[in-house]
Amino acid sequence: MKLALAGQGAFGIKHLEALANIDDVEVVSLAGGSPASTEEVARKWNIPHWTTDLAESLAKPEVEAVILATPTQMHAAQAEQCMRAGKHVEIEIPIADNLSDAERLAQVQRETGVIAMGGHTRRFNPSHQWMHNRIKAGELTIQQMDVQTYFFRRTNTNALGKPRSWTDHLLWHHACHTVDLFQYQTGETASKAVGVQGPIHPDLGIAMDMGILMKVPAGAICTLSLSFNNDGPFGTFFRYICDNGTYLARYDDLFDGNNNKIDLSGVAVSMNGIELQDREFIAAIREGREPNASVGQCLTAMQTLERIERTLDGA
Repeated sequence: MKLALAGQGAFGIKHLEALANIDDVEVVSLAGGSPASTEEVARKWNIPHWTTDLAESLAKPEVEAVILATPTQMHAAQAEQCMRAGKHVEIEIPIADNLSDAERLAQVQRETGVIAMGGHTRRFNPSHQWMHNRIKAGELTIQQMDVQTYFFRRTNTNALGKPRSWTDHLLWHHACHTVDLFQYQTGETASKAVGVQGPIHPDLGIAMDMGILMKVPAGAICTLSLSFNNDGPFGTFFRYICDNGTYLARYDDLFDGNNNKIDLSGVAVSMNGIELQDREFIAAIREGREPNASVGQCLTAMQTLERIERTLDGA
């Protein structure tokens, strides 16, 4: 299968690393932002074609599918562009930065019939898969998910510490991971969802701190703290407080409440959540089926985010 990748930044590279572990897949075109860095990444990864115009990649008849790892604000328009060109598309989280654009993408997917998937990596991390399997089997019931999403990002820098041309967002990007995961793990849409945010950064124009509280009809709650002001280890850390144990998920690793590591070796074919996400996208195309985290499935998270946004201070 021949793919195009849009985005030469930190997450584009993560996808290249993941795809290198998947058989019978080749990235044949890279569409980036700046010419110099796009050419550099294409040369390093032996990608035969590079461009700064996504339409040029889409015009290549051998390209069957596209992975979008571009700035959030570009996701909706580029995803529609891909689908209208007849290409399957995987859109890094979030699929859009507002509900109306997300709903439009779901409609375009239905019209075109292509595979369209959101990059909701938490559904695929082995740690969260382990939890999901036990919840589905009736062995665990979530009482509370306590989640911390922390970065030190007072300037526009990416996960590699390099300058980026766009501004990240705590609600529509980082909270999207947890909102989707909470609803996915409980199997319910939040019946209550509220948020508060701290001061708006004078230069970046975004809130640097945010708190979110959700509850589903069965009673489970989720408390989510997010910050771009945290000077320390960065990332998202999950505490599942269940009726039958407590579990700590740190990306692809899982520990019990006493910090004893849980063996996840039998959960999936890889310990890399992004690789597993990409494998699902490719498998759904080959099998002609709806993928886990399809654009349609992502809509409930986007609906909840829109409800939270309406409750934020100053919204």
